[in-house]
Amino acid sequence: MIARLSRGPATVNELAEPFSITVQAVSKHIQVLETAGLVTRTRDAQRRPVHLAPAMLARLTGWIDHYRLDHEQRFRRLDTLLASTSTPERPTPPHHLAAEEQES
Repeated sequence: MIARLSRGPATVNELAEPFSITVQAVSKHIQVLETAGLVTRTRDAQRRPVHLAPAMLARLTGWIDHYRLDHEQRFRRLDTLLASTSTPERPTPPHHLAAEEQES
């Protein structure tokens, strides 16, 4: 729905068209987006088009990016730690032990 609204305003019926859910379900979804400040509705005669609120969407994207970058840095540190603590290859036994193993 957000992708569709990024191309311009649309009514609830227009937003519901590509989905196999009811218009009422789409309307509830739009209400959630409206409460979050991500969309607004206006009145155009009998139509009530839904508009994307780009400023709020930009804020949300910035917030998501902040946490995404933070977690990516944490995963990189974890990868480094795991690489440095990985189990080393089994060392070869000293020559005198290797000879004893061959005799048995």
